[in-house]
Amino acid sequence: MTSLRQRALDAGLAANERVLAALDNAFDWVFLRESLVRSGQTPYECIYEGDPMSLRYYPVPEGSSMVAAGGERVPIIRQRKAVPLVLVPPLGVTTESFDLMPDRSLVRYMAARGYHTYLIDWGKPQKRHAHLSMADYASEMMSTALAEVRAHSGSKTVSLMGWCMGGLLCLIHLGLHGDAGVRNLITVASPIDLRGGGIVARAASVLNTPARLIRKFTSWRLHHLDPARLHAPAWLTTLGFKLTDPVGSISTYWDLLTRLWDREFVESHSTTADYLNNMLLYPGGVIQDLVVRMAVDNQLASGCIQIRDRTADLRKIKANLLVYAGTTDHLVPPEIARGSLDVVTSADKEFRIAPGGHMGVILGSKAQHEVWEPCVQWLASRSELTRARNPKRRSGAEETQRQIQQRRERDDPTL
Repeated sequence: MTSLRQRALDAGLAANERVLAALDNAFDWVFLRESLVRSGQTPYECIYEGDPMSLRYYPVPEGSSMVAAGGERVPIIRQRKAVPLVLVPPLGVTTESFDLMPDRSLVRYMAARGYHTYLIDWGKPQKRHAHLSMADYASEMMSTALAEVRAHSGSKTVSLMGWCMGGLLCLIHLGLHGDAGVRNLITVASPIDLRGGGIVARAASVLNTPARLIRKFTSWRLHHLDPARLHAPAWLTTLGFKLTDPVGSISTYWDLLTRLWDREFVESHSTTADYLNNMLLYPGGVIQDLVVRMAVDNQLASGCIQIRDRTADLRKIKANLLVYAGTTDHLVPPEIARGSLDVVTSADKEFRIAPGGHMGVILGSKAQHEVWEPCVQWLASRSELTRARNPKRRSGAEETQRQIQQRRERDDPTL
């Protein structure tokens, strides 16, 4: 009887603690929402700043290990690979894509696993950037960013990893400029042949018929329109992402209500919601290129796409290629993502499918084990270790790391 009373008392106390925790979390969620957001916390150095693009370098994390997804401790590898890694996010999203939470941060994970890690930050385009096109991003900005990476790292070759349009920009860049300075390329959920399935393909199909009629019976072309009239506002990008899983977008609030007592869950929910609600606008010039070159003409399916007055030929690409797609990606399903393998001439190329939708495959709780770590291993066999280097001839990356360590020791003399 005493044991039964004790169990009842313990259950009552536990329920009381949950109620108090739920009330505390509810107050923060309503009035102090920013205190629950945990994105963008990985330290970095900005090594180049332009308008709107800038370039970040992520140094080796402190300590001997770091907490990753599910509370797992991952050992930090301090010896760097010779070939630096450049992460390329898509347009329309913030850099938090690759630094969503401390335990689900792609930049932190790659920096901890032995790679000089760089991130191209496309910035936050304004209406004054409406004229920017795919040529500006895939050719000019990427060329600038990669030149800065090579100068800072001291390496003539780099590896690229892009998600969604980030991977597409990588492919187009290499199709324009060749891949002599790029050893490895990883794309995740990047669209190629838009005659397949998925939301993007259906949207392209809807546009196709009226576009062809306009071409046949009029001289008007979409590229004749002022790009300033075409820019897609940020809320439209947010809506597009949420419509890829409308049921999930609603049910997640029910999950929040039923787990309001769980601080970790509330922080995760708030961080993801903040990320989705703060998407960025698409410049009008980019929209013109996407609609005409990709959606209507489906040029990439043949391996070539017109970028301004030049042609990006993906058949030039010979770099080692790894392509990922998400099992439940309704935006860019596997049959669309795998198309890049058919148009490049790489001898070393591979296609893999991982759990998750368009976001979950790269940002989800399973991404570390299903995508990130396999990418670490795939790159490791294709990125030799650094040789011993004269300390008087440090690369920019090594000098940045040394300065960061000096600042840490100055702030904490016990190190």
